[in-house]
Amino acid sequence: MTTGGTAVRVPGAVDDLLARVYAIPMRTRFRDITVREGVLLRGPAGWGEFSPFREYGDEECVPWLLSAVEAATSGWPGPLRERVPVNCTVPVVPPAEAHRLVRASGCRTAKVKVADPRSSLAEDADRLAAVRDALGPAGAIRVDANAAWEVDAAVGAIAVLDRAAGGLEYVEQPCRTVSELAEVRGRVVERGVRIAADESIRRAADPLAVAVAGAADVAVLKVAPLGGVRAALAVAEACGLPCVVSSALESGVGLSAGVALAGALPELDFACGLGTGSLLTSDVTSDGPVPAGGWLPVPRASPEVGPADAGFPWADASTARWWVDRLGRVAALAEESRRR
Repeated sequence: MTTGGTAVRVPGAVDDLLARVYAIPMRTRFRDITVREGVLLRGPAGWGEFSPFREYGDEECVPWLLSAVEAATSGWPGPLRERVPVNCTVPVVPPAEAHRLVRASGCRTAKVKVADPRSSLAEDADRLAAVRDALGPAGAIRVDANAAWEVDAAVGAIAVLDRAAGGLEYVEQPCRTVSELAEVRGRVVERGVRIAADESIRRAADPLAVAVAGAADVAVLKVAPLGGVRAALAVAEACGLPCVVSSALESGVGLSAGVALAGALPELDFACGLGTGSLLTSDVTSDGPVPAGGWLPVPRASPEVGPADAGFPWADASTARWWVDRLGRVAALAEESRRR
């Protein structure tokens, strides 16, 4: 794809939306992703992003499309604050690199990936110790296991990692199911470690099941999987848990929607996981969210996407076709759901 984009018709749009397909290499492999891909949609209110991960089925992608359409056609609710705090994200890297990333970020909170097949528990503990040294005693450390553990393994690992970190702010998605989260939470409560739910909210048929089951202390909200900023605000209100807004490794367009959500939440008790643009080697926009001193300004509208020239991170032709085909299938599902 080497032109300005392809016009597509999307349910809920006022008119045809312009679509551009991007592909941006990652600086470090992150959750087995080496290149981040997605579709940018241009509408009367600005740009939206449709970038569900490749392994997701079409039905699961519908909320991601609704989120993109909201940004492109309706915009976002007005903010309640001018800036939001962010954490730095530490992928699976050696301790020295983890230390460097944290110190360079200026953030007072660090989110560290653990339980990756490429890293042992001992290596995770060494990474956390380096992060604590970089942050100092007053900084906050949270870890994300991406549902990798069984219950007993989670309880044991949390004890090791809590000691290595000199105290954990919370552990994100240690296990896969809501019942497992509830059991782990009950067994680590005496350590004072909170449990946060991510996949159990964004990939659930009922995002509120976590709160009902007493399975988490913190709700991790991601705009696109929940269907947009307004839909995510409704989930936050209904679940009644403190919320953290995090990214799904989007470009600056998708990240801006996350910052808009964080800016519109009535309460924001934790730093947000919205500084992930640094994990990409480039961006689709020159004015996307870039943290400064651990903070991000809250946007009033989505950022402008860069000109469709040789510098734009175009996907190759076969990748672009794959995404446009996927967008068409998901749009048909969204239209079918709207008519029910």
